[in-house]
Amino acid sequence: MIEDRYYVKIVPERGETVHRFHIRRRQIVAGVGGVALVLMCTIGLAIAEVVRAHREVAHLAAQAQAQQATLRQIDRQTQTLSNQLQHVQRQNTEIRRLIGAPSASSAPAGPKKTSWVQDQSLPAMAARVRALSTQSLALAQESDSMRTVAMRILNVRHMHELARAQLIAAIPSIDPVEGAPIIGCYCYRTYPDAEFHPGVDLGADYGDTVRATAAGVVVANGYDGGYGIKIDIDHGNGYQTWYAHLSRALVAVGARVYKGEAIGLVGATGFATGPHLHYQVMYEGSPVNPTPFLNGVPANVLASLP
Repeated sequence: MIEDRYYVKIVPERGETVHRFHIRRRQIVAGVGGVALVLMCTIGLAIAEVVRAHREVAHLAAQAQAQQATLRQIDRQTQTLSNQLQHVQRQNTEIRRLIGAPSASSAPAGPKKTSWVQDQSLPAMAARVRALSTQSLALAQESDSMRTVAMRILNVRHMHELARAQLIAAIPSIDPVEGAPIIGCYCYRTYPDAEFHPGVDLGADYGDTVRATAAGVVVANGYDGGYGIKIDIDHGNGYQTWYAHLSRALVAVGARVYKGEAIGLVGATGFATGPHLHYQVMYEGSPVNPTPFLNGVPANVLASLP
């Protein structure tokens, strides 16, 4: 079989020797095929590069969206923290006002809201979070300081209240025989003797319980002439209370009694026309009218307390 041949002539411009080449068909086909293959490979690589670039762009876009969502979340969290810090700061200010502490000279200012914007970066948000953390630490330290001061003041006030309560507990302020009527006044009288009566007589039945009208120490307990069986309690603040005409004493000399404690029983010992309790209040060695002390500490006495 005769193969087709193709001749290629190269003729120089000035007529020099003509160069002639012959090429067979299969060589042309092979060359064209090689060129086509190279073109196809080049095109394939270009398409692959385009696809890879597209995927990379899509990945970067997804990362950017995720970063934006993260920034928005961080912004919301920092704003919440900012609001909480401002609330704590207001609480500290209120605590200072309530306990009378001086206002803070350089209280940290609350951060302003700065909503997320497109070009805000993670480092900028991190800086904002660090600033809020610093402020949070400062406010926490201030809160601890306020709590310490408040507890100290409350303790002092509590101690003052306890001391005042102890003072009040040592002032006669209850009826020694609950519900007993006054049958003999703190006044001048003609019966059974014409004399000044330095106490009140409380009508009670024989054997009724007599209670201490204030906290104190029993300094006397025994028969005392016309008073009969009498208990004398010293309250340590200038006040003394006497309980006379008892049928029996329930406490010994030197005993410390509390307000409302049972100390004796109603009787008719001494100079008495019948069962009753003679109740007498002494202040700085002189008798005072017991009547105002039967239903609480008198207002004028309370006003004189520290």
